[in-house]
Amino acid sequence: MPNNIVKLHRVLVSTPEKIYRAFVEPEAWVRWLPPKGFTAKIHEQNPVVGGSWRMSFTNFSTGNSHSFGGIYKGLEPNQRVSYTAKFDAPELPGEMTTTVDIRAVSCGVDITIVQEGIPDVIPVESCYLGWQESLQFLAALVEPEIPDA
Repeated sequence: MPNNIVKLHRVLVSTPEKIYRAFVEPEAWVRWLPPKGFTAKIHEQNPVVGGSWRMSFTNFSTGNSHSFGGIYKGLEPNQRVSYTAKFDAPELPGEMTTTVDIRAVSCGVDITIVQEGIPDVIPVESCYLGWQESLQFLAALVEPEIPDA
């Protein structure tokens, strides 16, 4: 995967609204974004264009954390989420941009994710693997349709 870019594509049995909400509601984001073996905490989230967000991931085995945050660059409800991310650690320099395109299809929702600018010290294949795990958790959150009792 050249130029420190990860591209992912999924079709989920869900709705565009639920996918969009999973990216902008803090309780949802921390539920599905951290890959296996990590927990997440939102420190700040203002999902408006120009608004900022901050979160941290904690390694459940070691207790070590790393924090990161960024700015929402584009928000089109139920269609697109785009945001930047910078790590607080100086050994992880640069700014990443993640763009999520959401499109209704006959059997659910087509999701395309592009993450660019991954720091050189992070193997792109590891980032890709982490995203694959996260997307499994996303599916587990957004695919069930559970009615209120």
